[in-house]
Amino acid sequence: MTDGLGYGLGLRAPYYETILADSPRVDWFEILTENYLVPGGKPLLYLERIRARYPLVMHGVSMSIGGADPLDWNYLAQVKALAARIEPQWISDHLCWTGFGGHNFHDLMPLPYDREAIDHVVERIARVQDFLGRRLVLENVSSYLEYRRSQIPEWEFVTAVANAADCDLLLDVNNVYVNSVNHGFDALAYLRAIPRERVRQIHLAGHRDHGAYIIDSHDQPITDAVWELYARAVDMFGPVPTMIERDDNMPSFEQLLDELDNARRVARSALAAA
Repeated sequence: MTDGLGYGLGLRAPYYETILADSPRVDWFEILTENYLVPGGKPLLYLERIRARYPLVMHGVSMSIGGADPLDWNYLAQVKALAARIEPQWISDHLCWTGFGGHNFHDLMPLPYDREAIDHVVERIARVQDFLGRRLVLENVSSYLEYRRSQIPEWEFVTAVANAADCDLLLDVNNVYVNSVNHGFDALAYLRAIPRERVRQIHLAGHRDHGAYIIDSHDQPITDAVWELYARAVDMFGPVPTMIERDDNMPSFEQLLDELDNARRVARSALAAA
């Protein structure tokens, strides 16, 4: 799935003034939904000014679509109200669970890959999509453990959920690479299994290599291995809107723009070769 949105960056507070002053060469921005679920103040003021110049998408971390707790309808009502206010291109979150017993762990926990989990998540996605009045976009998460009860590979689980729930996917290429190293599978086999028509967006990010395992840290430049995997993703899925995540160890905005330009170059080369 492609919609011509192009290449974006995560909207982060240290760059607000630079964005407004320079109108940089960014096609769109992705916001962290939870940062703007407030009744007023500077975050919303900046958001509305930037929204006047750039398309936005919303990316959340608290939906817990795979959780055992009941869906948080108060949170979802706030998400829906923000969407009505800024009219994002789409709303995304993660294919995971984030808490239990009313406690938010502030982490993205992977799910077991079995039929029971598929049925559970699909039913919850249907209810959220009905409430929001739009199709969800769900991201594959990084993981550092595997469940004994899992019966199928991660890519089969992600595909089964997307098809059964009729939702779209945010394909995080860095997370695919991280998991392929941590769990010893073929990253290309993962990409080949994902239905092209479901991929609405791609994430790129940096990670920290600890030798025996990799952490999805979002605080480093994108590695050569991830750029190579991104080129293969573009070959398979076409010019999907692509965004770079950076959440810590923040570089200059020009450095982020350089990485975004590299994403454009990699995609152009992959498309030309195809």
